[in-house]
Amino acid sequence: MEVTVRAATAADLAGAERLLAATELPIGGVAEHWGDAYVVAERDGAIVGVAGVERYGDAGLLRSVAVDAALRGTGLGGRLVEDRLSWAEREGIRSLYLLTTTAAAWFPRYGFVPVARADVPAAVLAAPEFVTICASSAIVLGRTSA
Repeated sequence: MEVTVRAATAADLAGAERLLAATELPIGGVAEHWGDAYVVAERDGAIVGVAGVERYGDAGLLRSVAVDAALRGTGLGGRLVEDRLSWAEREGIRSLYLLTTTAAAWFPRYGFVPVARADVPAAVLAAPEFVTICASSAIVLGRTSA
């Protein structure tokens, strides 16, 4: 069973939201940013992975990185993150941030380091993910491109 990573389409939104809910990640705000900023992984017609970037000028918020439980540990999450990092670079996004309560030890392999909320650009801090969707106890990680 091959897994294909590809650009998200409008038809993928419902499947991506189901996966996010199943992995206990927030779906708030996803539909508003859905489009070319998102990528999905598909296997046998089902969405088994997703990742996206919300753009705020030259900064962005990496969010909704999820992989179906049956495929965790296969490298699929890394493929999704690397895809979004490349997309962000092509789009001129110079810094990316994320919030996590469970994966703070996983993201440093992609250049993310802990960041104080005070050091996050104001536009990103105003994103619903920061303001209302994620718990204030979530860890903030950031990555700046060279």
